[in-house]
Order: sequence, then structure tokens, then C-alpha cells
Amino acid sequence: MLDYFFWLLLLIAFVMEIWALVDALTVPQGAFAAASKQSKKLWMIILIVATVLGLAHVAAPAYGIRPIGLLLGILPVAAFIAAAVYLADVRPAVAPYKKRNGGRGGSSGPYGPW
Repeated sequence: MLDYFFWLLLLIAFVMEIWALVDALTVPQGAFAAASKQSKKLWMIILIVATVLGLAHVAAPAYGIRPIGLLLGILPVAAFIAAAVYLADVRPAVAPYKKRNGGRGGSSGPYGPW
């Protein structure tokens, strides 16, 4: 029963890593420089490695490895921290530079922007 709980924690971390990676893919490259953050290339490398590590750790219990042993290792923790730093610090900083509504700007009514 406790193994399922720890596997669920690994799964939640993996979902956060995917969320961070997908969000980073949608941000224009210039937004990172405009927000005084590390380059998009560096964040993509960090988040791809974090997502691959997350996938490996989520799939490992299928091969008989106990989730508690995986969760206490440094790699899944580091992958989760990388995604959490992106989501908590970088994402809000680059959010104003993301294109929304097909690039038309902020809020729009039925006849165009307000």
C-alpha cells in the first residue's frame, strides 16, 4: 500500500515535469532574455533531462524496483526541483511575453480587442 503512495508521488512529480517542459516549448525565445532569465536553450535541456529522469523513475516500479528507494534518491528530487523552479520562478516572469489568443493580445470581445 505504501509503495502505491510513493509511486503516486513519483507520478505527480513526472506530471509537473511534463507541464514545465510543454510550457517552456510555448514561450518565445526572446521572452527569457527580456525577463532576465537563463536562455530557452538551457531551460529546454534542463527540463528535457528532468522529464526523461521522471519517466524512468515512474516506469521503474514496473521492473520490480520499489518506489521508496527511487524517491529517496537524488535524481528524482533534482528533476522535481528543476521543474518546480521553472514553474515558480521562470514561468511567471516570461508569462507577459507569451502570445495568447493567436497573437491578438490580451482580452478580446466579440468584435475585437477592448
